[in-house]
Amino acid sequence: MSDHLHEPGLALHVEDLTVSYRARPVLWDIDFDVPPGVMAAIVGPNGAGKSTLIKAVLGLVRPTAGHVTLLGRPYRDQRRNVGYVPQRSSVDWDFPTTALDVVLMGLYGHLGWFRRPGRPEIARARNALAEVGMIDFADRQISQLSGGQQQRVFIARALVQDADIYFLDEPMAGVDATTEKAIVNLLRGLRDRGKTVIVVHHDLQTVRSYFDWLVILNVRVIAQGPVSDVYTAENLKRAYGGQIALLETAPAHPAPTQAG
Repeated sequence: MSDHLHEPGLALHVEDLTVSYRARPVLWDIDFDVPPGVMAAIVGPNGAGKSTLIKAVLGLVRPTAGHVTLLGRPYRDQRRNVGYVPQRSSVDWDFPTTALDVVLMGLYGHLGWFRRPGRPEIARARNALAEVGMIDFADRQISQLSGGQQQRVFIARALVQDADIYFLDEPMAGVDATTEKAIVNLLRGLRDRGKTVIVVHHDLQTVRSYFDWLVILNVRVIAQGPVSDVYTAENLKRAYGGQIALLETAPAHPAPTQAG
């Protein structure tokens, strides 16, 4: 294990990470770093392992090999300092609970599961809902909200934690343009307060305008670093192969949307 592993100056350090499903590597020997205080995108084609990478970092998937540190320490020591917004498609939206209760779940790490949230916690949760423009829906069942509204509630749940690092898995997928703009502005606000925001992102055409740090992934890390250095036709071709032709021949069209 290298001395660099415990480098406290990095928000995220991933070293030699391999994740396999039934002996097939989904991520292979991944190495990359994310400095603090950036808005970072993880992009790559369908099946590149983007969601798996976030889950491995957060201990939701067990890696075959490798090490991960957040702010110089293992995730188990930094759990309270990390916020996570999963893919909307992975959530059971029929679960009978209100928007306010969903946001309060973000405080369980601070409260413990058996202490009831009191007035200060409820005030924090309501403030987070106000920040994402959802205070008027605090008592609404989440099943009755639109996709964009549900996404805002989940971002409020992460905001209420007041974490140092935020991971969001495809937060802009399937939301309208107004919601997308609101989400981007919220995430920029977090970055401007010194937080680190790491986003699995599918739309290549907005990468340069939304993000300042980039990791291009396709089972292995293709490239990483500042967007201005890494977002090149050569790197995108190495990751996406022939799928990238759409961007070069018709830049006005939407980029190929990718999940996974």
